[in-house]
Amino acid sequence: SSAAVERGREQKCSSNSELFTLTYGALVTQLCKDYENDEDVNKQLDKMGYNIGVRLIEDFLARSNVGRCHDFRETADVIAKIAFKMYLGITPSITNWSPGGDEFSLILENNPLVDFVELPDNHSSLIYSNLLCGVLRGALEMVQMAVDVKFVQDTLKGDSVTEIRMKFIRRIEDNLPAGEE
Repeated sequence: SSAAVERGREQKCSSNSELFTLTYGALVTQLCKDYENDEDVNKQLDKMGYNIGVRLIEDFLARSNVGRCHDFRETADVIAKIAFKMYLGITPSITNWSPGGDEFSLILENNPLVDFVELPDNHSSLIYSNLLCGVLRGALEMVQMAVDVKFVQDTLKGDSVTEIRMKFIRRIEDNLPAGEE
């Protein structure tokens, strides 16, 4: 029956996200062993995320049938309601718009990357999910948007929610990714 197929799909999705969560944990653990300090690990996670985002955008555009966004508010809606749902199975809320409409926050009530995770005391400045910032930055750059993306709250650090702050910097005029002129 269709209900059984849907349950099977949910179970598969659930096990895929758990596998991703555990694999991501192993990656972060390895980076913590390879680098001297948390700042270097944070930079590596952002860089890896950026490289993923640059490639992921093609898959996203093909699977979502989303057209070009007309403004940053529309971009925020697409990120929260379609992209996060498609790849992480969650729908963050969009809040804290700046008066100029060039900055907003994504609030993640539930960050699947941090399931089963506790930060050790000696890694208090580690931004565990920083890969997400890089993914967003890389993907948006491929659609001609330069953005600043950073975590401002994190449940792993005792905050009640996880908050990613996104700021529109400028529209990119050329079609070359940064650093490839």
